[in-house]
Amino acid sequence: MEVAAATCTLLAAVALPVSSSAAAARSATKQSYSRRKTTAVRAVMARPHQVPPPATATATATTYRDNWFDKLAIGYLSRNLQEASGMKNGKDGYEGLIEAALAISALFRVDQQWDTVASALQRAFPSYILTMIKVMMPPSRFSREYFAAFTTVFFPWLVGPCEVRESQVDGREERNVVYIPKCRFLESTNCVGMCTNLCKIPCQRFIQDSLGTAVYMSPNFEDMSCEMIFGQQPPEDDPALKQPCFRTKCIAKQNHQVNCSI
Repeated sequence: MEVAAATCTLLAAVALPVSSSAAAARSATKQSYSRRKTTAVRAVMARPHQVPPPATATATATTYRDNWFDKLAIGYLSRNLQEASGMKNGKDGYEGLIEAALAISALFRVDQQWDTVASALQRAFPSYILTMIKVMMPPSRFSREYFAAFTTVFFPWLVGPCEVRESQVDGREERNVVYIPKCRFLESTNCVGMCTNLCKIPCQRFIQDSLGTAVYMSPNFEDMSCEMIFGQQPPEDDPALKQPCFRTKCIAKQNHQVNCSI
């Protein structure tokens, strides 16, 4: 147990600096709406059903104040994405990270998007560290709970504030679930395709292949929340892969005319 904990501490020290102040603060901005009165009833031709953007996307916009650790981690991942894709951009901070993700979404096929992000994640962590973790922390209650706790401490800069929750594993309670009330990446892109192809699927595969632990990422496209369930295999018929993209808010469609609806 002590060797496993020391190994994971080494991962945090090599991959990214540790900071106890990694949690990002949020503040909500308010918007006002005006209503127009109508004096006549008009007939309107019905349109094909489309999924509207989530209410939270139009009602609030989360503001993040990234500290030095957050900025370092964001820049580190952004550079790895740019190197993996071969495309550079001159933007800083989270905007640069989103720009790198947008370029990958616009220029690569879906399977190439998965491979490009997986390659970036491999670049981000030394291979010998990943091998040590995989060997010394086989699937167990301890490893599942450790990975969940590690995520909430070291990755709010990527997904937003999150917390550990419990779930049933083999008939007993485990603290193996990471709950993200509002995903920063999804809120920044408003794109279902980028969520699934540049985050969900590559991360599930990376954690399974590199760390030896199954994880199921279950995004809720209505409120932009997400659950990461360590120790659970993704279902073959994953409902997230059938979700049409948001009609008016998707920046991949607006900026790059990407067909991300299927």
